[in-house]
Order: sequence, then C-alpha cells, then structure tokens
Amino acid sequence: MTDLSQFKNAPVAIFGLGRTGLTASQALMDSGVEVWAWDDNPDARRQAEAAQVPLTDLYNCRWEQVQTLVLSPGIPHTHPEPHPVAHLARKSGCEVVGDIELLFRAVPSASYLGVTGTNGKSTTTALIGHILQRAGIDNRVGGNIGSPVLALDSVSKDGFYVFEMSSYQLELTPSADFDIAVLINISADHLDRHGGMAGYINAKQQIFANQTESATAIVGIDDEDSRKIFDTLKAKGDQRVIPISGNTALDGGVYVLDGTLFDSINGRHQAVLDLRTAAALPGVHNWQNAAAAYAATKSAGADTDYIIEGLKSYPGLPHRQELVAIVDGISFVNDSKATNVDAAARALACYDMICWIAGGQTKEDSLDGLGSLTDRIATAYLIGEATDVFASALPKSVAVDRCGTLDVAVQRAHAHALQESKNNKIVVLLSPACASFDQFKNFEDRGEVFRRLVEALPGKHERPYEGAH
Repeated sequence: MTDLSQFKNAPVAIFGLGRTGLTASQALMDSGVEVWAWDDNPDARRQAEAAQVPLTDLYNCRWEQVQTLVLSPGIPHTHPEPHPVAHLARKSGCEVVGDIELLFRAVPSASYLGVTGTNGKSTTTALIGHILQRAGIDNRVGGNIGSPVLALDSVSKDGFYVFEMSSYQLELTPSADFDIAVLINISADHLDRHGGMAGYINAKQQIFANQTESATAIVGIDDEDSRKIFDTLKAKGDQRVIPISGNTALDGGVYVLDGTLFDSINGRHQAVLDLRTAAALPGVHNWQNAAAAYAATKSAGADTDYIIEGLKSYPGLPHRQELVAIVDGISFVNDSKATNVDAAARALACYDMICWIAGGQTKEDSLDGLGSLTDRIATAYLIGEATDVFASALPKSVAVDRCGTLDVAVQRAHAHALQESKNNKIVVLLSPACASFDQFKNFEDRGEVFRRLVEALPGKHERPYEGAH
C-alpha cells in the first residue's frame, strides 16, 4: 500500500467504511497514522472491527485534534445539505477530502491520467488501461472503477495511474494534477448533489484545474457544455488541448466519421481504424469513447499500432451494452449501467428493432432525450417506480407493457421477440434510464439478475461473440 506517513502529525478521521474507507484506514494505519473511523451502518462498523480498524464516534469526538476527514464520495458534504459529520469537521476547520487526495499528496511525482464524463467514463478508463497494457506501458487502473487507489501497487517511473473520476471524487481531490485529463461528455446527472447543473459542470471541469503547459486536456465537443469547456481551455492556453468527437470531423484532434476513427492531432487527417471491427465498442457513444482513449494513449506515448490492436481486442465491461446471450437468434443485451435517459438513448441508437426493458427509480420525468429513437422500440417493457411516468412520457406509437418486475419483463420480451424474429432482427435490451434502488442493491445487481433470468430462458443458447463482455 501507499506510504502515508506524512499524515502522522495528527489523527485522520475516516467516515464511510465501505471498501474505499476500509482501504484508506488500513493504508493510514500501516503508515503509522492514528485513525478515527466511523460509519452510520452498524454492519459496516462490525466489519471494520473485524479488520482491526479502530472506531471513534465522529459525532462525539474532539474535532480540534483532527486536521483531515477522509469522506466516502457517496456521502454529501455540500448539497442537498452536508452530512452532520462533514458539517462538524468543517465547523472545526478540518479539511474534507477523499482517498484519491491522499495518493496525490503522497506520490506527487507519479504520472496520472484521469477520465471523467457523465457517460462512458468506465468504458473509456478500462479501454485506456487495456491499450496501455498492450503497448507495454505500466499502468494501474482505479478510482471509480476497480480497486480503491490506495490499494494499488506503485507504478514504474514511466507508468501511469489511470483513474476514473466521478464528480463526487473530483470535489474531494483539490490537489488533483493530471498529466492527461479526459472529459468525454456532460449531461444532467446528480444535480441534487451539486446544487444544480452549474455546480455539476464545475465539479466535472475540476479535472483540469491544476494542469500546466506540460499537461494535456482531452475534451469531447459533442455536447454544448463540454464544447464550452473546450473553448475556454483553448483560449486560456494553460495546457495542450485536444478535441474529440464521435460524429464530427475536426482539426487538431481525434474523431469518428461513419465508424472510421481519424487522427488529426498533428494537422493531417489520417484514417486509423474501422471501429465496426471493434466488437465491444458498438454505436456512436462508444466511438466517442474510442476517440478519447486513442487521444489519451497517444498522449501517453503508445504507438498507433498498439492502440489499434487494443481497440480491437478490448473485451468490454459488464452491464454496459454487454451481450449476455443469444437465445434462438435473439440477442439479449445488458446495459444496466444506463441509469439516465441520455445513457439509454446511446444504447437505443445502436439497434434497429428493440424490445426495451426500462424503468426503476427515475431521475427525470421526461423521455424527450430519446427523440426519434422511440421509432426503434417495438415494445417498452416497464418496471419499477418509473412505470407510470415512462408510460405517459412515451409516444402513443410505442406499445407499452407494464410488467412491474424484471422477471416478468424478460419473459414477455422473450415471447414477443420470438414472434417478431421470424421477419426481423430484434434485440432485447435492458437499458433502464433509471437508478436501480427501488428493486435492487445497485445497477450491478440489476444486471446480474437480468443475466440469470436470460440464462434460464428455454431455447437454443448460443455463445456471444468473443469480447462481448
């Protein structure tokens, strides 16, 4: 684990004892730092005690002795209102940071590559790590994906820490100084946690806050808010800025047109790869992810041939347009990670005829973001709390089946798809456009339940194409 002995001058408080909090506690303790750890959940406290992490009731402690509170990123510290522990810490003058902040302070000389965006950041982060590995460039992937950063092994002198950064994590990492920083896109999400859209945008652009002229900023220009950030960074000239797009030709960047990836970073528009040969990267949104990964790995020193090979061999991530099975010729796609309308729209755009399973705990009352993509929906199979809202929001041309639960939706979609597949190529797509917490632990749980339900369907099951998940 990372040496955090520089924090030995005072106790460090840890609030939130999930995987990240426990890892931070252990790393601090291994470095000889006194830890005061707490969680509102009694089960989490019991797990911490079993791991020999000392507990201190942070509601009733001497905050004047503490200089740093390491807060789990899922716990609000500003909006909609600060958690009482965060409030107590700030009231005493104690800084509130996340675990990634500890790593930046402990290892400031390392090379860091950060990825953020509303949609696609996990895929892009994993893809970057995969390409760098293929290119022989040492890297460690973590942050909002994979292992907690303080559990990662150190990288070599020429290697990179590759971090997916959520808006929550960026707010808690004021020292973040990314050698290469990527912003893929921005659309409305987590607005309650940031006090509105302006606060959310500000959190996202923090990924560029400490960059200097030797650093590289890679910015998507396919949405208005990201494009404004690109224009601002370009005008300031504090760092090298590379635009990327999944559908528009541009100078000085990386873009995709009709499925072909182009590199124009050095002024010459050079076709690099037909992305339709990259099986795990379907659709315009994944083409934008591929453009971002190409620009990032190129900036990190990877050779183009290795980047191409990495794009083609990338296996994909679970719950992100994951082809879980082909049953009687019908593809069943798990896109449980699509927890907002914009993310669902990206998946719907990839298929021509769809049995769409959607719903859950809605973040938006409108489905306007789907636009004409509703023409691709044969039937919408609605589940969870959003059922009535989505049924009202869909155009009358879309058939609606109020299923209530995922098991019913899978059964009915399968039966419908069997009828339609005689004359049409149809896909059963779980892309909920909603959070999962009304019926599931999280989006991963929802996706795994979908996988099990599909695997239990009668009929001839074919093995998905290699690299589908």
